[in-house]
Order: sequence, then C-alpha cells, then structure tokens
Amino acid sequence: MVDVDAPHHNRSKTAIARRWRGAFVALLLLGSSASSAFAQNYSFDARRIALGGTGGTPNVASHLVEEQRRYKSIVIPVGLVRVIKNINVFYPNRKDFDFSSAVEYATRPLHQVIGKVEDYPGFHQLVNDIRDAHLNSDLNAYSGFQTDRLDFVEGLIAPNWGYTFMFQQDDRSFQGIYVGAGPYLAVRADYNVNSEFKKILDGSGDTYIPFATLDLGGGTRQQTALDITGAYHARYKLFQRDGEEARRNGMYVVANYHFLHGFRYDNVNARLSLQTDSAGMVPPNQPTAPFAIDWETSKSGNGLALDFGAAFVVDRWEFGGGVSGVANRIKWSQLTEHHLAFVNLEDGSEWVHVKVPPLPGVTTQIELPVTYTGDIAYHREKWSLYNEYSRGFQGNNFSSGLEYRLGAVELRGAARMSQGDWYASGGAGFNLTRNFGVDVAAFGTQTFLEADRHLALAISFRIDKR
Repeated sequence: MVDVDAPHHNRSKTAIARRWRGAFVALLLLGSSASSAFAQNYSFDARRIALGGTGGTPNVASHLVEEQRRYKSIVIPVGLVRVIKNINVFYPNRKDFDFSSAVEYATRPLHQVIGKVEDYPGFHQLVNDIRDAHLNSDLNAYSGFQTDRLDFVEGLIAPNWGYTFMFQQDDRSFQGIYVGAGPYLAVRADYNVNSEFKKILDGSGDTYIPFATLDLGGGTRQQTALDITGAYHARYKLFQRDGEEARRNGMYVVANYHFLHGFRYDNVNARLSLQTDSAGMVPPNQPTAPFAIDWETSKSGNGLALDFGAAFVVDRWEFGGGVSGVANRIKWSQLTEHHLAFVNLEDGSEWVHVKVPPLPGVTTQIELPVTYTGDIAYHREKWSLYNEYSRGFQGNNFSSGLEYRLGAVELRGAARMSQGDWYASGGAGFNLTRNFGVDVAAFGTQTFLEADRHLALAISFRIDKR
C-alpha cells in the first residue's frame, strides 16, 4: 500500500479503505435517485401530483394565473415513517446497509409506496462486494441484472419560499418584487459497461469469456447551494371585458434572478476494470489496479440562474410559455482532488491514495441545460383541463390532467410522459371548510433501476387564500 498522507496500522488501513469505498457507494446511491427526485416523489402538493403536473419544469408564470387557487400546501410525509425506521440502510459502512432499499427510500421519501421493495440481486451483490473488497472471481455470481437500466440521469431540487412586495395593485393589474430563498441541489449520474461485461451481467449464469477486459464505470456530480431569489411579478391589463369569466383576463409576467452560493461540490468518477484468465475467471493478482476513483471536491462556489415566463388569460382559456435555467451555472474554486486505486479487491488491504491540495486560480464551471415550457388550460364552472409540455433538462415531459369539482369533493386524474415512459395518476380533494381541505393522490412511480412500477400515495393539507 502507498498512502502519501500518512502511515496507518493495518486495522486503520482497512477502515479507511472501506470508508472510501463506502463513500463511492453513497454517491452512487445519490446519483441513482436523481431522476425521481426531480419528479413527483419530492412534491409537497398532492393536488398537483394527481394532475400530473410535476414531471417537468412548469412555466414560471403559470402559478400567478391558476384559477382561484391561491393556496398553500402542507405535505403529510407518510413515507418518512419507513425511512426513519430503516435509516441504517443508507450507511454503506454498516451491516444493515441495503442498496436496493436505500435507492427505494431515497427516491420516494415523502410518500407511501404500496408493495414490496424490489431487489436487484446481481447489481446489489456487486456493489456490496466492491464495498467489502470481497469480489467473487466467478463474475456469474452477479448475473441476472439488466444493464440497460444503467443510464444517464439528472435531477434538480430547488424549492423557494418568500414574499412579494407590491408597489402597484388594483382589481385588474399589479406589479411587485418577490424576494425569497431556498436550497439548491443538482445531481447528475451516468454509467457505462462494455459489451463483454454486459454479456455476463445480463446473462443467467455460466458465461465465461477468457482473456477479456471487463469494464464497468460511472460517475456522479452533486452541487449543493443556497438559492437567493429576486423576481419581478406583474399582471398587465389585456383582453378587458365585463363579466365573471373575464375577471382574471390579462398578461402575467415573471422574471427571476437566482444568486447561487455554493456550499459543496463533488464530482466522482469510478472505474472497475478486470482481466479474466484462460478459464474466464478473475484471478486475485490483476495486471493493473482493478478499481480506481477520481474525486474532485470544493466548498466554495458562486453562480446564477435566470427564469422568464409569460401567461395569458382570455376568458376560460389560459396559455403561455417560459424558459427556465438560463445561464444556470456555478463556478467552483479551491478544488481538492483525490485519486484512489485499490490494488486488490479480495482483502482491501492494498490501496493507493493521492491527495492534490487546492491550486490557486484553478476553477471549474458547471452549467445546467435550459428548459423550455409551454402550457394551456381550459376552465368551466365544474371542471378544468390542464396540459403542459417541457423540453430541456430531464429531456421531454408532457402531462394532461382533468379536475372535476363537485362542491365539497374534487376529483382529479392525469397521464404523464417522462423520459419516454407513461405514468398515470389520480386523486381527490376534500374541502372541509371554505379555506381548508385535504388532498389525496395515487400515482405511478419507478426508479431507473426498477423493471416494474409501483403505486404510491401522497397526502397534503390545503389552506386556501380565497
């Protein structure tokens, strides 16, 4: 073993090596939850979940015009009970660590999932054996996993809370400045596996490839920041008519400026590269290091993002468009690099660790893609139809939802397309008083590892401001 930092005793060496492997597994877990975190599973509003409106990036102006819905939603986190009860599954250095359950809980922490957590025996065992440095020389022990499920995923969680200070307002128009703040968490993960390794992992066992190079790689990138937001909110007098249907007519405009103060940046790339012998087995003595990690991290970053949106209301119709994440970037400085290589994945005692301290003036800038959104809605006295499409971050997303109002009860249903897959949702709202209600939603959900979809339940309180 070579460690450029300091010498360690054998027990300490094993613990540190396990910690580094565990840290890689933890970041792999974070990346695995990225796509679901951006969609319904982190929403606080059961009404919007039932209407399918959380699969993409909404038009930033749409919330100003949503019919009679100036309300605040308070989530009932029914799913947190199981997460807290099984918290040990998240810690790679503990006996109770379970990759399958950890992915399940991380991607669906707030809502109750109906059905058993899926297990992915091959991939699950491979992750655990890398962590424990007990790789099986017969790689067929990890077969039965569909590597097509390993793909590129990304997600962004950026809720914002604040207040709009009005400097002009009447019954048909307003102008104001919004000031708010919230957390900003952006995650990206990608994976790749070469064709030889794919044959083994995708097979059902007894697949041996002599004198082959088997490569499995992946990377995760995480950015954590404070989002301080200043915005211009306005409604201009357009399409003015008399009558109840026209009381909300006008053009609604939103322009957001987000100042991003970065607290933590991690960029990890891991490579598993194995050479087989004449029997197609993996001998303990590999010609090169079988497992390597490159880890770049920073605790200092600053950036910005811009959003623009406009929406028009003409009697019963609402339509508009927007662009989100313009120039969405953070520049990170004081970068520290770790380069690790594990020489032996059977006992974990031989490893190389090189730490490169921050170099003055060296920075890296991470920019997220821009998202374009369009939406259209139609309202009648008893029902409303909502449609939304977005393209950019997270690919293509489309949702269409219907709400039918029966006085004290409101019924909702929707279909949502996200990353090429369709999901159904439905629910109901119970108006207990004029200003207070309970919303319930059932929706289909799936992590990128899962073959089958699950049904999940979301509940939230609704406080209307009408």
